[in-house]
Amino acid sequence: MDYELSDAQKTVRDSVRRFAEARIKPRAHELDEKEEFSAELTREMGELGVFGLTVPEEFGGQGLDYLSYVIAVEELARVDGSHAATVAAGVSLGVAPVMYFGNAEQKKKYLPRLAAGQGLFAFGLTEPEAGSDSRGSKTKAVQNPDGSWTLDGAKIFITNGSSPMTDGVIVQAVSGRAEGGAPEFTCFIVEKGTPGFTTKTMHKKLMWRASNTAELYFSGVKVPASAMLGAKGEGSRQMLKTLDSGRLSIGAMGLGCAQGAYEAALSYAKQRCQFGKPLSKFQAIAFKLADMALKIEHARTFLYRACWLRDTGRSFATESAMAKLYCSEVAQWVANEAVQIHGGYGLMKEFDVERFYRDQRLLQIGEGTSEIQRLVISRAIGC
Repeated sequence: MDYELSDAQKTVRDSVRRFAEARIKPRAHELDEKEEFSAELTREMGELGVFGLTVPEEFGGQGLDYLSYVIAVEELARVDGSHAATVAAGVSLGVAPVMYFGNAEQKKKYLPRLAAGQGLFAFGLTEPEAGSDSRGSKTKAVQNPDGSWTLDGAKIFITNGSSPMTDGVIVQAVSGRAEGGAPEFTCFIVEKGTPGFTTKTMHKKLMWRASNTAELYFSGVKVPASAMLGAKGEGSRQMLKTLDSGRLSIGAMGLGCAQGAYEAALSYAKQRCQFGKPLSKFQAIAFKLADMALKIEHARTFLYRACWLRDTGRSFATESAMAKLYCSEVAQWVANEAVQIHGGYGLMKEFDVERFYRDQRLLQIGEGTSEIQRLVISRAIGC
């Protein structure tokens, strides 16, 4: 593989970095404190093109490779995890299933608006009693005589599920039983405003406080047959395939978080003086910073390679799990060390490193816990 980024990838990196520094960074602390989702900044990210990077041009996107998108998420997370999460969920979990499994009519109807960042789709998989066990879903879909479907159930921890910009949600539901009694899963697109579909925004989160997280409720929600995504019984496969790619964006969030925390620690260590010299001149601190740089570069190389595998049509599911696991744990380690370098100031909200420390914690849980990633990897190596 060629380790040099293409001109298009460099353009994405530079433009998203400039935007994040100029528009998101000045407001990140305030929005985090208020637990406030910014529709204004989300629309601006849409105008920048980040929601449509991988969407084909015929549907209003830019038709770029997955690495370009991952770089965009990385650059957003370098400044603020909340806005990176809005994009990562909006693209990997909202746009992607329609792009992968939608029919021509669904793509034409939904993709242009989603690609432009004018609206968001959520990914309705997790339930109160179905997290790592995705096949433990209890939400049900019953087909009516006229071919329509009625959904009943609930989802929880759904990013972009109740924001002012949310247009709808892609829902996995039990649509019947296969031979032997195993549940059959089918996915449906449920639009905002459908009778019986209600949402509740979740507050008091530790992290990603400026992103939208919601509980979703379906009570006699009737959707037409045309709302089915792909074929009946293909829901679980669709969700798992979506997560294979989605894990790369979580890896990008870990990488960006680590980069931001490292840069904050490096800057602080050069300015903060003790015993008559900057902290960076003490070997104990310099070695911490060296290890940060080493781990981040290793994480970036592996994540970009996993994206290259995906973009070149090679198998990447195992590498995706590895990248998600490693980048999230690097973020945890780097953020912890960055706080240590800041000392008492690292515990104060006035310093960005405090937010990086909180934001990284979800990365070992969302889109498959670290334990599930190790399960995926162990199975791949024949354990």
